[in-house]
Amino acid sequence: MARKQSDYLAGLLAEETSAASGEPPVAASPPERTRGLTLLARETALARVASGEIRQVTQLALDPRKVRVWAGNARAYSRLSEANTRDLIDSMIAEGGQKVPAVVRRIEGDPEHDYEVIAGTRRHFAISWLRANSYPDMLFIAQVHALDDEAAFRIADIENRARRDVSDIERARNYAAALKGFYGGHLTRMAERLNISKGWLSKMVKVAGIPDGIVAAFGSPDELQLKPAYPLAQALDDKAAAKAIVAKARQLAAEQETLRRDGRPPLPSSDVLRALLAAPNAAAEKAGPYAEHSRYGRPLLTVPTANRHGLTLKIHAGSGADVDELIDAVRRAIEHFESTGKVALR
Repeated sequence: MARKQSDYLAGLLAEETSAASGEPPVAASPPERTRGLTLLARETALARVASGEIRQVTQLALDPRKVRVWAGNARAYSRLSEANTRDLIDSMIAEGGQKVPAVVRRIEGDPEHDYEVIAGTRRHFAISWLRANSYPDMLFIAQVHALDDEAAFRIADIENRARRDVSDIERARNYAAALKGFYGGHLTRMAERLNISKGWLSKMVKVAGIPDGIVAAFGSPDELQLKPAYPLAQALDDKAAAKAIVAKARQLAAEQETLRRDGRPPLPSSDVLRALLAAPNAAAEKAGPYAEHSRYGRPLLTVPTANRHGLTLKIHAGSGADVDELIDAVRRAIEHFESTGKVALR
């Protein structure tokens, strides 16, 4: 975690602990900050703790089986494996255990668990894996904090924000859920609480709406990053375009599954994105232009183009239609394209 984020997290934990207890804030002392303290500063800090001015945070060694992972965390526990936590597992073996404590909170009403992880999901998985694989005595080291859900979300977010193994789509969905659950749908308030750009947050929430069926078209959720995903999310606002994109995604997902089964590399994400965004135009070309025919079966009206700027109508000569029939055809064309969401003429 970057120094700036580490300082922010330490301050946030101190703020929330003191808010829950009604006591003065806890003095955060991460390792890199502690090393810089003079002996006098250390003695002063210890004296403040002893006097009760500063509240010490409880740190425990826990059986990971008694600790569940908080559902509000962006990281998908099901995606963790020995392979993608191997660096952490090897580090714990070399150091004889977990050196950086996780953040947990006490829970009630769950007979199988006493705590839940707010920050430290990978550490929980690594310790659990080690206990099941030749290291049964290793324990899960955690600091216990009294946190409400909104504070828990902010702490989990600041830890996960710089993690490359949390995909943008996972983080986007996590933000969308938090926006509704903790911030009453107010983007500005949430952006201020997280100290992030409102515009960036708005894009993340938009991307959160991309359904699983479309995400499956990519070789991995990690490949669907915010910048390319945003225009895809925007394209889904058009009902006709969304239908074409979903159909193309279904086809691409089947191709990806065949490639995985055969042990071959997945389709590149750039190719997948290009194919999905092109799907609406391809479907329109295949279907041909919108057309109306007169009562004599002759071409009366076609619509060569339809987009947010309007409709282009082509009225054919020799159809045999009278003015009323022509007006009815124009009305049907307008109603058709407005119903698909492609144009809004009124």
